[in-house]
Amino acid sequence: MNVSIMQKAASQFGLGDPLIDSFGTGLINQSYKVSYADGKKLLLQCINQATFSQPENIIYNYRLISEQLVSGKTPLPTLSLTRNGKFFWIDESGNFWRATRFIENSYADSTPGSATKVFLAAKCFAEFSASLNNLDPEKLEIIIPGFHDLAHRYGQFEQAIKSAAIKRLLKATHVISSLRERYNLVEFYLSVKNDRENFPVRIMHHDCKISNILFDSMTHQVICPVDLDTVMPGRFYSDIGDMIRTMACTREENSTEWEQIDIVPDYYFAITDGYTEGCGQTLTRNEMQNIHYAGQMLIYMQCLRFVTDFLNNDIYYKTNYPEQNLNRALNQLILLEKLETFLEERKLQQPN
Repeated sequence: MNVSIMQKAASQFGLGDPLIDSFGTGLINQSYKVSYADGKKLLLQCINQATFSQPENIIYNYRLISEQLVSGKTPLPTLSLTRNGKFFWIDESGNFWRATRFIENSYADSTPGSATKVFLAAKCFAEFSASLNNLDPEKLEIIIPGFHDLAHRYGQFEQAIKSAAIKRLLKATHVISSLRERYNLVEFYLSVKNDRENFPVRIMHHDCKISNILFDSMTHQVICPVDLDTVMPGRFYSDIGDMIRTMACTREENSTEWEQIDIVPDYYFAITDGYTEGCGQTLTRNEMQNIHYAGQMLIYMQCLRFVTDFLNNDIYYKTNYPEQNLNRALNQLILLEKLETFLEERKLQQPN
C-alpha cells in the first residue's frame, strides 16, 4: 500500500501527523496501528473488496451488534468516526478504510497454547453469540452469501469436477471419491437448514480462530473477540465447527506432515465444554444432541473448498507452489478421518 495513501487515510480519523505501523498477520485486510500526537491510538484497516464486495454492510452489522453488546460480557472495540462524521473513508482509488479503537495491553495467540486457552476462546465466542440472542438475525446483512452453506459448497465442487482439466482431475481422484462418500454430511446440513424450529438461525462469528480472540497481557484473561467482518446469520455448527477445525488439530491446514495430523483430545473437549458453557441455556435440545456433527461439517466443507479451488486452477486461495490447494484438501481429509475415528472410539455421535 502506498505510504502517502496510508497517511491520508489515517489523517481522516485523527488530528496531527500520525505514526503508522503495520499490524497483525491477517491474510484478507491490510491492518495498521496508528498513533496520534494527542495520544489517540486506532487500528486502521483497508478492507479487501475482492472478499467483501459491499464493505458498507460490514460497518452496518458492526454498529448493530455493538449497540446490542454495549453493556454485555463481550464489549467490542468502538468504531472511530472520520472528521466528516462518517464511519469509513473511501480514497481516490476506491479503497475502503475504517478504524476502531486500538486495545492496549492485549495480545492474540497464533496457535492454541493450552487447553485452558482453548476453553476460554470457545467460551468467549459462545458468549458473543448468546449475547446477541435478542437481536433479530434478519436485521443483519449477509456479508458473504452461501459462506457456510454446505450444499452450495458441494454444488461448486461438483461443477468444478465437470470443467476441470484431466491432469488435475487425475491428481485429485482420491480426495474427490472420499468427499462423495461422505455426502451424508450434506444431507444432514439440509435437514438442519429446513428445520428452523430445532435449529434456529443465529448470529454467528463465522471465523473462530484462536487468533481472533484478544487476551489481557497481564491477566491472560479474555478481553473480546475481534475480526468481526463475517458476523452474520448462521447456524449452530459454524463457530464450534470452525474451532474444532482450527484449534483441535495437531497440524495446521498447510502442513504436509500427513502422519502427524490428528485430533488433540484435550483441545476438542475444551472447545465443546467451553462453547456449551458460554452458550448457557440458549442452545436447543437438538443442537446439543448434534454438537459432534459440527467439526465434521466444517472440516468437510473446507476440504471441499480447497479441492474445488485446485480443480478451478487456484483462483481463490493464494498458493506458493502448484499443488498446494490439493495438499490442503488432503490435509483436511486426513483430519476428517481422524475426527471420525476419534468420535467412534469414544462412542460420540457419528453421522448415519
